[in-house]
Amino acid sequence: MERRSALVLLAVIGAGVFLAGLELMVTAVALPSILADLADPNTGSAWVELRKASWIINGYLLVYILTMPMAGRLADLWGVRRLFMAALVVFTLGSALAGAAQTLDQLIAARIVQAIGGGVLVPVGTAAASHLFGGTARPRALGVVGALTFLGMAAGPVVGAAIIGSVHPEAALAAAGAGDAITAILAPAWRWVFYLNIPIGLIALTFAWAASPDWESTRRAGRVDIIGAAWFGLALVAGLIGLTLLGTTQIAGTGLDPAVVTVGLLVIAAIASATAIVRGLRVEDPFLDPRLFRSVPFSSAALVSLLTGYGFATAIIGGAVFVDRVLYGGPDEQRLALGALAGATALGALASGLIVRFVPLQAVALVGLLLSIGGLIAMSQWTSTVSLQTVALGLGVFGLGFGLTVTPRSTAAVEAAGRRAFGTASAVVTVARMIGMAVGLAILTAYGSTTIDRLYVEVYATSDAYMQFIPEALRDRPLRDPLVVGALEGWASREAAAIMVGLFLVAAAVTAVAIPPSLTLGGSRRTRTRMLDDAPAATDATEATAAGGSDADGLDSPEPGLAL
Repeated sequence: MERRSALVLLAVIGAGVFLAGLELMVTAVALPSILADLADPNTGSAWVELRKASWIINGYLLVYILTMPMAGRLADLWGVRRLFMAALVVFTLGSALAGAAQTLDQLIAARIVQAIGGGVLVPVGTAAASHLFGGTARPRALGVVGALTFLGMAAGPVVGAAIIGSVHPEAALAAAGAGDAITAILAPAWRWVFYLNIPIGLIALTFAWAASPDWESTRRAGRVDIIGAAWFGLALVAGLIGLTLLGTTQIAGTGLDPAVVTVGLLVIAAIASATAIVRGLRVEDPFLDPRLFRSVPFSSAALVSLLTGYGFATAIIGGAVFVDRVLYGGPDEQRLALGALAGATALGALASGLIVRFVPLQAVALVGLLLSIGGLIAMSQWTSTVSLQTVALGLGVFGLGFGLTVTPRSTAAVEAAGRRAFGTASAVVTVARMIGMAVGLAILTAYGSTTIDRLYVEVYATSDAYMQFIPEALRDRPLRDPLVVGALEGWASREAAAIMVGLFLVAAAVTAVAIPPSLTLGGSRRTRTRMLDDAPAATDATEATAAGGSDADGLDSPEPGLAL
């Protein structure tokens, strides 16, 4: 393939993974507006339906994670070109349906359609980049894909806040004399959080179709393990719900014992996980192949991805919550703080793709982990009086470190798995990161909800309980007095900051656990040399590969790719 066509396709892949990452987080900012517009008016308060509305985000994340391993497997069996373009179509269609939704049920269903497309885009895009570029160009291509994936995720809250704050379709529609039917589809502003994806998706699809018919990867015979996927899905759903319920005192107003339900769900998750592993070892083409983990670099890449995903979720959600609930910042403050995280993450991912050409994978990953840990520790020092610039700096340091780990773990995984399993390897590493993020979000939700419930009880335990949390000079004033409200907000701000300190320190400790496996990402010197040169390491390996076998170390020999 011509160099120009390959670069165009890399841009198309980048646009696809950016959109998939963006949709993971962009809706969080729009959720209050969505609730106000779509909640059932008969419930009295829009927030009564918050639990249901949370599936706008949770449903997307869950389906996204479940789709990725299947997509990686299909990429290895069917090839990447048609699968990637089909994913763009599904994602764009889901975006249009989400923007036009008139009820919460319709929006949740549309988000599931979006998640199916988004869950395919990331692993298939990574696999396509691995096929398109070889030798020293492969890490750089993976760095571009990783940078745009995480840039989309980190930019989600920034883009959401910008659209909600600046797009006002109601006035324009009224001036144009638009009817009620058109107005219902185009207004209010939250709909454009989804409509924004449509032109980008269509442009990317056009370029993917026109750039070259020759970027299809080699197909091979095989089947899709639906039963294995079901066991994996059961383990994931039960585990995440169980973690989310930690510390709760009731379950949706039922009489069920939360502790018993939580333990039961976690036991189900453990049994389903063990069953999925056993099945993976027994069938020829499993949903997720446990045999890949026999490779130390591959296992290390998955583990580093899992642990850093936890830290990333804590940083991005914790940072957004800190600015909103502790500093009481608006959209401009959110954009500055989260923009620093987004930009630094993208910069780190791009830089890592260039640096690994000259520096071992282990060294790049180690530096990234140390920076991430340092950023999280700095974030744990934040108080309610911290400046916004300090917050942006801490998030930026973390983002730079996290970005530096992207290419080392992606490269180590795809090279360890071999060319025949690029899609599966890409999916496993991405799924590991997403599971880490999902666990982080579940723990944040559980810990935050439990703490908020406790503080609420303390403040409203009696009619005058609030007085112990405000200055003595204000204790003769009623609860609704503006000065009392301000004092309680100040107290709540300090308590929220204290809560975030613990969460950031835990995330730093979890990230530190990734240091030992990061030191084994590069594998042997022979494997590392072959990764960069895309050349067989010995004559016997070359002959084995030519005969249809594997290299002497058991890995499929990568085929030469285009230099970037």
